[in-house]
Amino acid sequence: MIEIDGSYGEGGGQVLRTSLSLAAITGEPIRITGIRAGRKKPGLAAQHLTAVRAAARICNAQLRGDALGSMLLEFIPGSSVQTGTYTFDVGEVRTGGSAGAIALVLQTILLPLALANGDSLVTLRGGTHVIFSPTVTYIEQVYLPILQRMGVEAQVKLGAWGWYPQGGGEVEMRVAGGSKLSGINLLERGDLKQVRGLAVVTELPSHIPQRMANRAENLLREAQLKVTVQALREKGVAPGAGIFLTAEYQNSLTGFGGFGRLRLSAETVAEIACQQLLEFHQTGAPVDEHLADQLLLPAALASQESQYRVAEISTHLTTNAAVIEQFGLGRITVNEVEQMVSVQPLKK
Repeated sequence: MIEIDGSYGEGGGQVLRTSLSLAAITGEPIRITGIRAGRKKPGLAAQHLTAVRAAARICNAQLRGDALGSMLLEFIPGSSVQTGTYTFDVGEVRTGGSAGAIALVLQTILLPLALANGDSLVTLRGGTHVIFSPTVTYIEQVYLPILQRMGVEAQVKLGAWGWYPQGGGEVEMRVAGGSKLSGINLLERGDLKQVRGLAVVTELPSHIPQRMANRAENLLREAQLKVTVQALREKGVAPGAGIFLTAEYQNSLTGFGGFGRLRLSAETVAEIACQQLLEFHQTGAPVDEHLADQLLLPAALASQESQYRVAEISTHLTTNAAVIEQFGLGRITVNEVEQMVSVQPLKK
């Protein structure tokens, strides 16, 4: 059984998700201790518990410690990954529901399903656009298109928007199985082609997304960027607002967002997202801080070496690298001076 220290490095949910994905793919049993020890509320939260049960379901794993707040988990795969039709609802694991981020559940099971034989259809319910997590818009416009270059065929379709704290969002993911992953090289991003934006509200007046869109377009045009932001009123169970910007460069993609909350003007929400995008744009790097750690796992499972240059080397990245190396899948080199990541898969 591979012993994994959940408190290592950044000490968050990334250790758990990567470990679950790799246990399902390799069939290796794992024991994780100190889960999310670095967090204010340690242990398994709703989205983590849903990810545990989703990973267990696709490989018939035996579980010990799968409860809210648990800091210890044993996960023993019972079969190879089974493709098929699945539904996972973050709101089901906690009384009163949850807006836990379904993107994190999606990222846990995507690669196991993509590498297995057969196609899958997965319905996910919970938080679709939640702060401190990849949004479904980021998954759709940045993460999946980059993974497609590596050989992963998957699409997501947003059915309903789910914001914190109510959740209630829904996404459908289709995954084509039998993927053969190839490495990726992202050393130069090339020129910016365009910035696309979505300014969205649910259960709120339509002037709010329009104000977010106008402010974002004005700010980014002042910075000499080519931009269009669409203002939308969408379907959701509760009030929510946000703006999500995707920057498309010749060789790479990135995305940033701002979330509405009480006593925060629509214009301020737009400014938050624009500031993040402009700061990244000034780095000249092809890969944003979040994609940097999300690319490690597919790169380790690929057949060739990957190399990419990142805007920032985070503890998320170095922590994730250490977890992947525990499974003996690849050698990961992080050059902090040149902000370069190299992933050399080990022949299996």
